[in-house]
Amino acid sequence: MTAPPDIRAHRLLYGCMGLGGGWDTLPYTAEDVGRAEAAVEAALAAGITAFDHADIYRFGKSEAVFGEVLAHSPGLRERVVVQTKCGIRLPEGERVGHYDLRAASIVRRVEESLTRLRTDFVDVLLLHRPDPLADPDEIAGAFSVLRSQGLVRQFGVSNMSGPQVAFLQARVDVPLVVDQVEMSLAHRDWVEAGVLFNTPAAAGTGCPPGTVEHCVSAGVRLQAWGALARGRFTEGDDTPAGRLVADLARRKGTTPQTVLLWWLQRHPAGIAPVVGTTRPERIRACADAVSGETRLSHEEWYELWVAARGTPLP
Repeated sequence: MTAPPDIRAHRLLYGCMGLGGGWDTLPYTAEDVGRAEAAVEAALAAGITAFDHADIYRFGKSEAVFGEVLAHSPGLRERVVVQTKCGIRLPEGERVGHYDLRAASIVRRVEESLTRLRTDFVDVLLLHRPDPLADPDEIAGAFSVLRSQGLVRQFGVSNMSGPQVAFLQARVDVPLVVDQVEMSLAHRDWVEAGVLFNTPAAAGTGCPPGTVEHCVSAGVRLQAWGALARGRFTEGDDTPAGRLVADLARRKGTTPQTVLLWWLQRHPAGIAPVVGTTRPERIRACADAVSGETRLSHEEWYELWVAARGTPLP
């Protein structure tokens, strides 16, 4: 197997959770495939070549319609990086939703994803959420099998704290290269945790202090899901933060979406946002965030943060 393209080199990813029709087990349609093709084409036109999936998205249909796109476009698989996740089991019948990071389950879910994606391997596999019953040695065994069989090239996690990443990394013999967590101008716990330490407000943050710092020091790339805050601040938002986003976009000759992505990318942790909109025009609006230049000053970054907080910094 040739050396894998490193997912950490990608500044922006396209999140495929919205592709594939409804959140149900009904079959996807030709129209769903057409929407997926339009979204992928828009992402490629914007310079995005990394695509983020999970086995549960649309009950597997997100991966399946992407597999259709790959099948319809000879040579496309060689031009893109495909990342997927496993570990969440959706409710089914009387079975409750739960997490499952047992070795056999990890391997089986990857094999099912490969079938839906119509590819021989995925470039990156993330463990979707922590499983309190997981045995890290079992996870290590699953990773070893997947890597030795050429089914997965790089590994990472999602929705894990710095201590959880460090604990798992101590037991697996492959580098964990990604931690994907929710990060945006609206969801700011990851940055608030660092400045609210030793203040009464610290109890209100959901991100353990030190997660960002651990990932940076360990070479783990932080990916930000929900990066565009589900349209908040960009859809004619008449709040101080929304007006500031629009004003900065006008002054810098870019789009409000790019300003939100720049706010994440400006952080020295090197955060890689995941863009999840399915509308081609909004995907293309993110193109300025693919290049290496993030045109927000130190002061402008803080202005956005304070405007979104609604209160001054401590």
